[in-house]
Amino acid sequence: MATQTATVTRTRPRVRAGTRMVGRPSIGVRVLQYAILILASLFAFYPVWFAILASLRLGDRLYSLDLPGMFFPTEFTLENYRVMLFDRPLLRWLWNSFYVAALTTIGCLVVSTSAAFAFSRFRFTGRSFGLIFLLAIQTFPGVLSLVSIAMLLTALGLFAKHEGLVLAYTASTLVFCTWNMKGYFDTLPKDLEEAAMLDGCGPVQAFWYVALPLAAPALAVTALLAFLSAWGDFIFSSVLIPAPDSMKLAVPGLFSLAGSQSVPWGYFAAGALVIILPTIVVFLVLQRFLIGGLTAGAVK
Repeated sequence: MATQTATVTRTRPRVRAGTRMVGRPSIGVRVLQYAILILASLFAFYPVWFAILASLRLGDRLYSLDLPGMFFPTEFTLENYRVMLFDRPLLRWLWNSFYVAALTTIGCLVVSTSAAFAFSRFRFTGRSFGLIFLLAIQTFPGVLSLVSIAMLLTALGLFAKHEGLVLAYTASTLVFCTWNMKGYFDTLPKDLEEAAMLDGCGPVQAFWYVALPLAAPALAVTALLAFLSAWGDFIFSSVLIPAPDSMKLAVPGLFSLAGSQSVPWGYFAAGALVIILPTIVVFLVLQRFLIGGLTAGAVK
């Protein structure tokens, strides 16, 4: 027993003088951290909660003079949602926005993925100039090209049409999508594609069956950003689609509810809450690709 005690004593690590053991923070520090996190969460969530309260109030009141009504639903009605869903063409606006955003996402993924793979894997004349030129284009605000895009769509016969708006969104989002995909393709080992080609795959098959599945996280991020850029835009959609209500997208259509004398805040709040639901659904669908791709590397 004494021998075992002596052995345990000899094998116990020594702590040098002047060193401080790093442990869990004190209770006061932890309480302060949680308090800051709770306040930050409330600060970030309260605008959404305020919109929910405004959508449940009677009439067009944006806020309530009752102090508890600013934080809790003291008034409750679904009349604003009924008006927006059945009396106003909100569902038509949502379909138009989804149609344009979906086509924009598909177009950006098809063009940017192939272009990014070419910039990442091949060496050709004008490669460096092309990459720098894309960055130079990205430095200019997209609003500066609005007039030229409108004139070009008019010449093509696509002005005031959803297909023309898809081309405008795809062109404005393509630079970021290409650079995002190119940066991810650079991190993938080229040896995997070479091994696939040794097994009989061609360059296109190696890209389709090896590189593209490994780039699922970047594809998910690119698709999400392309969808959001087309879904929440106001300037391009309001200028390039100066059409009746049946052709408007969700955001310009919601803005058109405001009159010169009054603003229907209840309708605004109810419509805004309905508009954000598709973006939440898209994020939830792509979330598993984000998490799965980040936890498993390319070699795995």
